[in-house]
Amino acid sequence: MTLPTSERIAAMSFRQVFDAERLKRDADRRARADAERARQEADEARSIELYDILAADAEFLAEKKLVLERSRYTVGLEHADFRLRAYFEDAQINVTAADKRSATTITAAPTKQQSVDSVEQALDVLAQYLADETA
Repeated sequence: MTLPTSERIAAMSFRQVFDAERLKRDADRRARADAERARQEADEARSIELYDILAADAEFLAEKKLVLERSRYTVGLEHADFRLRAYFEDAQINVTAADKRSATTITAAPTKQQSVDSVEQALDVLAQYLADETA
């Protein structure tokens, strides 16, 4: 026969209750850390996927004078006059375009920004921004 929760706790010492709470918190912390690590790995994998799609057409990038870059969670297309970026975070992709011609600092502020959910959508938005910049 199992004792009800309140009777089980009363039958436990203060140390046992404390140790049980500490173990519960440790398990919760590990679960949150594992979930965060999985999220980061998924974001990184998707950034690599987008990079690979863009890198597969090196001739087009050269024709448009674009330099493809990738750093953790970010894929960028650099041009002398503008910058296109896709930043992956929390299963979202933030795609931005920035005009470097009017920038007074080295880092141009985004002039266009859109959040999307998939690599395919990010690719579409990057193509739209590139068309805007080269029109």
